[in-house]
Amino acid sequence: MNNTYGEWIRTQREARGLTQQQLADAAIMTRSHIAHIEAGRRTPSKEDARRLDTALNTGNVLSSFLPDKDAAVADYFEPARLLEQQAVMIREFALSFIPGILQTERYARAVLGTSFPPVSEEECDRLVVTRLERAKILNDPISPVVWALLDEAVLRRTAGGPDVMVEQVLHLVQLVETRRVRIHVLPFGLGVHPLMQGMLTLLRFEDQPPVAYSEGIQVGKVHDSPAMVDRLQGAYDLALGDAMPLKESLALMKATAKDYGHHG
Repeated sequence: MNNTYGEWIRTQREARGLTQQQLADAAIMTRSHIAHIEAGRRTPSKEDARRLDTALNTGNVLSSFLPDKDAAVADYFEPARLLEQQAVMIREFALSFIPGILQTERYARAVLGTSFPPVSEEECDRLVVTRLERAKILNDPISPVVWALLDEAVLRRTAGGPDVMVEQVLHLVQLVETRRVRIHVLPFGLGVHPLMQGMLTLLRFEDQPPVAYSEGIQVGKVHDSPAMVDRLQGAYDLALGDAMPLKESLALMKATAKDYGHHG
């Protein structure tokens, strides 16, 4: 993000004699979010920019001149992508495919290649690069803490062929064995569970309340209402309680990779 945008917001705020907290209150945002925007660490959503324009009496300047987004992601995912970069704990639930930050390049390409409307090879390349860039948050050996809760269907549904799946599942195994990521599997034998309706991400931060992100077909939503976040957290906890223990989940992933190797 070009920090000229954030610096201009700070200049306008200071010219009006407002503290970050006062601006946050007027724009119905958190003080830490204002601080991140001013420092160039986050880009406000269109709705945030409109509220900042109103609070600062700047017409529609902020909403009209939002910085271009360099990352290639679906518009509905962009707010979650920005939050993901700041989280100190990420808890994922996946119903149909491996969560983005845990994907290998070939697996990501296979998944993104099924988009509708179809995307060009060039656009697919851009999407894959962004997904791999997101995964770099795992380069730090400690933070963020990442847990993943996977429906067994995620492991069993072939994307890109058996060889791609072997590589992908063994990547998950390596992340678990190095203690970088904790993964639990919800087995088919469990039947239905509280998270059957779609994917879910729970995000926690050092300096602001937790948020949740849910996603379905061509739609995604960031939830910051404490009541809704608690509700989604409760559903996640219930499902996690029914999942296989870590060692059993790891054994299942190894067996699945072995099966794909035989098929390949």
